[in-house]
Amino acid sequence: MKITTTAEARKRRHFRIRRKIRGTSGRPRICVYLSNKHLYAQIVDDDASRTLAQASTLEKDLRGKPNNRETAVEIGKRLGERARAQGIQEAVFDRSGFAYGLRMKAVADAARESGLKF
Repeated sequence: MKITTTAEARKRRHFRIRRKIRGTSGRPRICVYLSNKHLYAQIVDDDASRTLAQASTLEKDLRGKPNNRETAVEIGKRLGERARAQGIQEAVFDRSGFAYGLRMKAVADAARESGLKF
């Protein structure tokens, strides 16, 4: 099957990653999605099919801010704080087929700084 767009290539990478990564109640999955305008991050328990915590640039105080590294750091901090409030200490990081650079790395590092281990 020939890949025609970069979006299709990302989806194929995402499916390859998801075959190997699974979030459990003891160690949920941190799923990060990047679009041109927004950044979304959530902590998912795949066994129960539930979202445990989430943070995104759609929140009131982050709306209108540019989608850059500083905003990604803020999203990571919020996600880490909300995870700690739920009692989550360890997680698995899912980059959803995106490259691990700039914004993706900023979210991961900020989540680690706020107390999550992965």
